[in-house]
Amino acid sequence: MIHVILPKECLVPHTPRTATLSAALLLAATLLLPLGIPGGTAHASPGLPVDGGQHAQQWAAVAQEYPGIAVAEDVEIPMSDGTILRATVYRPADAAGNPIAEPLPALLNLTPYTRLVDTLVDAVTEHPELRPLLDSVIADASLWDAPLDGLHELAQVIPGGGARLLGINRDLIRSGYVQVIADVRGTGYSQGAWQVLQGREQQDSLEILDWISKQDWSNGDTAMAGISYSAINSLQAAALRPPSLKAVFAVEPAEDLAHDIVMTGGAGGVGFMPLWIALVNGLKFLPSLDALLTGQFDPAWLADRFADPLVMGPELVEAALLGSGPAAHDGAFYAGINPAIENIAVPTFVVGAYHDIFSRGQARVFERLQLPAARKKLLMGQNYHINPGYRTGGPGQPPTLDTLESAWFDRWVRGVPNGIENYGPIISDQMGGGWTATTALPRPGSQPRKLYLDAAASGTAPHAAHDGSLGDAPAGPARLSIGPGVQNACSRDAALGTAGLLTILGAQCTRDNRTAETEALTFTSEPFGTTTSVSGPMNLRLVTTTDLPEGMWHVTVQDVAPDGTSTTLTSGGLLSSRRAIDQARSTTTANGDYLDAVHPLTRGSVQPVIPGQRTVLDIDLRHTDALLEPGHRLRVSVAAGNPVRYLPLLPSLAATGLQPQHIELDPAAPSWLLLTTK
Repeated sequence: MIHVILPKECLVPHTPRTATLSAALLLAATLLLPLGIPGGTAHASPGLPVDGGQHAQQWAAVAQEYPGIAVAEDVEIPMSDGTILRATVYRPADAAGNPIAEPLPALLNLTPYTRLVDTLVDAVTEHPELRPLLDSVIADASLWDAPLDGLHELAQVIPGGGARLLGINRDLIRSGYVQVIADVRGTGYSQGAWQVLQGREQQDSLEILDWISKQDWSNGDTAMAGISYSAINSLQAAALRPPSLKAVFAVEPAEDLAHDIVMTGGAGGVGFMPLWIALVNGLKFLPSLDALLTGQFDPAWLADRFADPLVMGPELVEAALLGSGPAAHDGAFYAGINPAIENIAVPTFVVGAYHDIFSRGQARVFERLQLPAARKKLLMGQNYHINPGYRTGGPGQPPTLDTLESAWFDRWVRGVPNGIENYGPIISDQMGGGWTATTALPRPGSQPRKLYLDAAASGTAPHAAHDGSLGDAPAGPARLSIGPGVQNACSRDAALGTAGLLTILGAQCTRDNRTAETEALTFTSEPFGTTTSVSGPMNLRLVTTTDLPEGMWHVTVQDVAPDGTSTTLTSGGLLSSRRAIDQARSTTTANGDYLDAVHPLTRGSVQPVIPGQRTVLDIDLRHTDALLEPGHRLRVSVAAGNPVRYLPLLPSLAATGLQPQHIELDPAAPSWLLLTTK
């Protein structure tokens, strides 16, 4: 069904030898990690402040009942089809290192990146004496004499608790949990062929949970957590409702793999995905050193690797070069791996980010959870995929992610009345503002607002390919043309598309979009007279023509400060041939305008593009949450693609001819930005 925005009165809304090696290992490990509109009300009891207030002191001061941790490596877990999966089991221990005999609840993390990565991350995280050296390396880093100031931003994954969620949460274990980290089938030291989140892997998750619940060190209660891939398979497992599972803490999950990353707008992560697939396929050939040294090497493990050395490689090549095969279009393949969010019945805490590669779907995950607000939470930060926990743990900020994870599991696995059910339910790092709590995105009381693209100069963007205006009424006819460029490789959107890696280029790219705007058509509003919040999804209606039978459009929306700094708030992209809209999944205003247009991206939904004929596009822009101060302006930038963020399949790329394409501004058929403001 089509969702409708109601009137305002109806809305409720692991040790390395050197610090340099430490930094490199952490960066490598994190690189391997590869909103419908929230119209539903998320009711909760009187909310806690974003820092958790006095409750946060309780969360952070969880008693470390056990002084040690006992580690069992390469524990074999047999699957029903005879495949052996391997895991590391971390148990609380006494001062002599003897594991505690008392049965305890267990936390499961499933990883495709080999448990060696978790061990390396733990080495950096748990040795604070290395931090000054690491900080020194970061401070001195430069490229062509330009400081890589973005490294500091990325390194916040350590103090923000994100590294502990990727590695080992030692405080959680010492407080009385067993942590099990398992290599998913076909990766790390587990036998079999990698399934890439498909059905057999999901069945493995259930069988591992069942195995855990029957061990003598387990009291039968389990929880699941992880970052990225591990967050996705946590949601998958929860949707299958295993009886032992009591809670989930999912950091940076995806809701819909096709739309969120692989083919966003018909041209999403095709450039990113082959690199990620190659990395996982390479890591799976790393043998267990313990097994080699002790003479316990598993020949079946090696045979499985050579039986399918490049999982998903042929499918991606077929998609990229020919535009065909299961990976090229949305359909049964993606439907089989997307979590069935509505089936989740256990308390679920989702951590996302406005600049994460999966940012499109994280608010959607929250909204699709059929749970009361006390049992579902959403924390949206300003970080990238590589540095979850950025801007947490400080004054006025949420507790670190490892603290929130511990509190969440204590409440819903152990039944500790710690008040976290009254947190949020949505905690958002509002761009231009700070961390705030809300019940919905868009924020309660927000109203739709339409701003029209106008060719008339705003006088604010002489650097742009065209300096246009953004106003409250349609303007006179004009044709504006733009061709492909490479300047937007220096942009926040390019950093997003590389999971944050390009953040090392610095704030001149990620916090100021003016370099990218030199190859874009810009449309800038008048200054806002009052403080204005902008939240939720946006849609850009664009009337276009092309000279060839395809067009690739990339859109960003910026907050322009009085000094001219242009900070990207959100973005989107669309191939002209992918313009069909899934009415049942899309959101409109009361008068039928699309606020969140969902494109089917199936083979059958591809529509022809007739050269010279007007093609109307509704380009969905991912959810955002921003505060525009008086004197700030809003800017829409339109470019002919972004090769880092949006790389079309080769047949589509060839069809564009890499030629200029055109916006047809016409008051009778206007182009406009639809957003919600308050």
